[in-house]
Amino acid sequence: MSSPAISSSSSLRISHVFPTKGDAIQSNAIFSCRVSSLKPPSLNSIFIRIPYGSKKIKKAYFFKSSTPFSPVMEWQDCTAKMEVDVPASVAYNCYSDREAIPNWMPFISSVKVLEDKPDLSRWSLKYNAFSRDLEFSWLARNMQPIPNQKIHWRSLEGLPNRGAVRFYPKGPSSCLIELTVSYEVPQLLTPVASVLQPFLENLLKSCLDRFAKYAKSTGST
Repeated sequence: MSSPAISSSSSLRISHVFPTKGDAIQSNAIFSCRVSSLKPPSLNSIFIRIPYGSKKIKKAYFFKSSTPFSPVMEWQDCTAKMEVDVPASVAYNCYSDREAIPNWMPFISSVKVLEDKPDLSRWSLKYNAFSRDLEFSWLARNMQPIPNQKIHWRSLEGLPNRGAVRFYPKGPSSCLIELTVSYEVPQLLTPVASVLQPFLENLLKSCLDRFAKYAKSTGST
């Protein structure tokens, strides 16, 4: 049996030649795997082709893989919601102070707003989880907000992430806060990311609980 042959990176082709016996199949059966363009972020399908030309194999068959193929990155979302006993305007103003975010997010060690570009800020994350000391940093841009309704951002460099905080009034003195954080995970770390996702969602819920207390104390002063 011969060893597999692999083609170039732009169009991956893996073939294997299986020897045959007698006249049942005149030509050797060659199985090939073709992957179309590997450019992110599209998810490509894998096709397996059995060429024809023998007595028993009369035509080519194509089988589409049920599992998408992605050699690069994928995004995961974490969402937490909580009702807080402050008006939406108070909660919005508190969350708009980016440099105060470490007060209710213990895994964020610092946030520094750039003086010459106030829509940009540098973030540092330091946290111990799963017996590991995690450290990340990124530069984020705050997108155009909707006053008292929505704050959202995206990273420009460093740890790939984006997120949004939405504020829904529940009455004159309370509101519902919905926090969504999305992050990009390397394909090889997907099994770890699936474990991290519920962990991060619980962590975000505890952050909103801290924020509720922070906003209430700030709003009463």
